[in-house]
Amino acid sequence: MSSAATKISAYPDLDNPSLYLNRELTWLEFNRRVLFEATDQDNPLLERLKFIAIFASNMDEFFMKRVGGLKLQVAADVSELTDDGRSPLQQIQECRQLVEELTDFQESAFESISSELKEHSIAVINYQDLRQPGQNKLRQYYLENVFPLMTPQIFDPAHPFPFISNLSLNLVITFPAESSEENAIARVKVPIGTGVPRFIKVDDYRFVPLEQIIANNLDLLFPGESQFEYDFFFVARNASTERQESGASDLLSMIELELRDRRIAPIVRMVVNRGMNPERQNMLTELLGLDSELDVYETEGLLARSDLFELTGLPIANLRYPPHQPVNHHRLQDNQRSIFNLIREEEAILIQHPYESFSGSVVRFLGEAARDESVRAIKMTLYRTDRETRIVDLLIEAANNGKQVAVVVEIKAKFDEANNITWAEHLEEAGIHVTYGVVGFKTHSKVLLVIRREKNQLQRYVHIGTGNYHGGTAKLYTDLGLLTCDREIGEDATELFNFLTTGHIKKRQFKHIVIAPIDLKKELRRRIAAEIEHVKNGKTGLIRMKTNALEDKDVVKDLYKASIDGVKVDLIVRDTCRLRPKVANLSENITVISVVGRFLEHSRIFYFHNNGRHEYFIGSADIMKRNLESRVEVVTPIEKKSLKESLKLILDTLMNDHVDSWEMCSDGSYVSRKKDDPKAVGCQLQLLEYSQAHVRSKRSRNKKQFKTIRKRN
Repeated sequence: MSSAATKISAYPDLDNPSLYLNRELTWLEFNRRVLFEATDQDNPLLERLKFIAIFASNMDEFFMKRVGGLKLQVAADVSELTDDGRSPLQQIQECRQLVEELTDFQESAFESISSELKEHSIAVINYQDLRQPGQNKLRQYYLENVFPLMTPQIFDPAHPFPFISNLSLNLVITFPAESSEENAIARVKVPIGTGVPRFIKVDDYRFVPLEQIIANNLDLLFPGESQFEYDFFFVARNASTERQESGASDLLSMIELELRDRRIAPIVRMVVNRGMNPERQNMLTELLGLDSELDVYETEGLLARSDLFELTGLPIANLRYPPHQPVNHHRLQDNQRSIFNLIREEEAILIQHPYESFSGSVVRFLGEAARDESVRAIKMTLYRTDRETRIVDLLIEAANNGKQVAVVVEIKAKFDEANNITWAEHLEEAGIHVTYGVVGFKTHSKVLLVIRREKNQLQRYVHIGTGNYHGGTAKLYTDLGLLTCDREIGEDATELFNFLTTGHIKKRQFKHIVIAPIDLKKELRRRIAAEIEHVKNGKTGLIRMKTNALEDKDVVKDLYKASIDGVKVDLIVRDTCRLRPKVANLSENITVISVVGRFLEHSRIFYFHNNGRHEYFIGSADIMKRNLESRVEVVTPIEKKSLKESLKLILDTLMNDHVDSWEMCSDGSYVSRKKDDPKAVGCQLQLLEYSQAHVRSKRSRNKKQFKTIRKRN
């Protein structure tokens, strides 16, 4: 028997459910780390408030998508267990327990932040705490700016229970009926999102929630009445209503149908104020068809805290992060020269957002392509974008300038479906070739291909990124992008777009880039196996991966095998992680950290030592079954030595961080790696300094500061 076979026989049962953590529960644990940012005194106060809003928004999405999907499985009597051995109902029950624990944590954190805000004369106050002149002022504001938007709805035998829209904040009200001994019952929707803010300014930085103004002026909606009782509630509806595609021709209709269904989908969570009148709570629970044990949540004080984003932008500099101005990449400083000349001189340029400017690199690349007389064609994948970034405007400008423009629009991008349908329509109206990708697969890749005629031949320029073509997220997410004129990558990009516009893959060859669902998973597993073989042959084995999520069981099993055989594995996983590190005789050689800081970690980097050849890859794919098997993802190798050094610096900086990072324990819990050292600098700030030092060193030709930062990292 070979030595390899002998080693494999020593592996434990890697299908044992106890070796895997639950996807939903580990994602919720990520949100515990988000909440810790709200309690970290080193963060500015309004930024801590922002983390409360982020947590609340994350919870809304979690129930709409993840719990919504689990509920569909329960309704369909799905009996299949997860890799960790849980049924859909069991997951819902365990998620509820954890959500209630996190909700208590959030309430405590918010209360503490509110107390500290008062020291700076910032407060969300109760309407009834105002003196009469203040109440009169708000009543007048309400009459002039909100009251015309109100639509009170009575429900009784003659009036059916009204529809409650997704994420709407509501009042349920009881008051004496005119023609019955029983109280009348009404529902009033708080009209937030119609140009009316949630928090109404009283003076300076004191605010009153709009729902309290409405609740304390109900006599305007029901004249002649004065005895009101009310409670607040809001609901989240199931957003996991995806249909199976039957063909590209009816994809738009399918998505529009799905969006309509999402608006009227079953409610998956109702949140009420703690201490709500039991009769009103039971009535709502019954009328909405909810399970009081699973679907109804209570919270203390303010409901729907995602609206706190409104207050986090108050213009108080010492309570917010210092303004962040991305620098133009040091190789793209010269705005007088064509970006194509700059790329051609370097062959490849690696950009790291938000430290380096998105507008000064990617938007500039597309903008110059749109106006350059030598550019013949532009092809692009579009998963998410925004109006401010002007990506769609530039594509239309390119078409108007006679370029051939083709765009693959992913109209199934979660919560951006309506926007993307609108973008697609605008592009088609401009005569642009718009397709919707390959039937059955989301197009999640981030690729921009420009074809330019140079010296009587066509030259291809390519951008491959880890993040969306969205200027807003490029200021908030850490992402990477490669600008290159590499011939083989350009040829592969051409093949990719031919695949996306036809769906035809037979005998299509990719020489350089790696594509999911075609070969990415196979290539990741092959490289993990190669590291194992290197160790068996007495050589070094090292794997490093940075990803948002590690969920695919096959890859987790391979990493377990690598650890057992002596390969060192460093994993930087932002949220969901099925793998258990530091388990004796299983994952002792695996370290998992999670970085949570000012910016959302979003870039994906894959590194394999490969006997000293040091293979680096970046791309759009997380290590999840859906990304590897059900989405079109693009991962590109990075081969230029200086760019490999940059990626090594990024990974080293993250792995050595002791400010923004958490280390995962074998039971799935996390321990902060933060040291009590006032001189410690977080990894994100270090990487920001790294980009700025590159620019300074290029301008001054003084390498000393640049070397100092590299040494520290």
